[in-house]
Amino acid sequence: MPSTTLAAGDPIESRCTKCRKITNHIIVAMAEDVPAKVQCNTCSGQHKYRPPTVRKKPAPRRAVDPAVAEQKEWLKLQPDIEAKAATTYTMETAFKVGSVMKHPRFGLGLVQGNLGPQKVEVLFEDGKKKMRCL
Repeated sequence: MPSTTLAAGDPIESRCTKCRKITNHIIVAMAEDVPAKVQCNTCSGQHKYRPPTVRKKPAPRRAVDPAVAEQKEWLKLQPDIEAKAATTYTMETAFKVGSVMKHPRFGLGLVQGNLGPQKVEVLFEDGKKKMRCL
């Protein structure tokens, strides 16, 4: 297949600065082997040749599984959790953010936040749980 050389008067696609889209143009002037100036067939505007660009599609966002994120967070915090003294969990005990609790079913957990009166959010190895406390 022979390569086609462009010359003045040939049709070409270009991004039009007036129309703000890719349209058919006619080459008006050449600079070596590249079109220098083109005229839009739609609006008759003349401008520098701007090659048509393909819009990049944004990469699809991957949904983060909360369980996986909590597991990673647990693995990161686990050495600090085991070093602290754990308080045995009861609903009558008051827990502060950052304190470590030992739950009979879930094991060691780190209190991460207050969720209102008498509720805290605790990160266990299984994931985050809402616990009742004083």
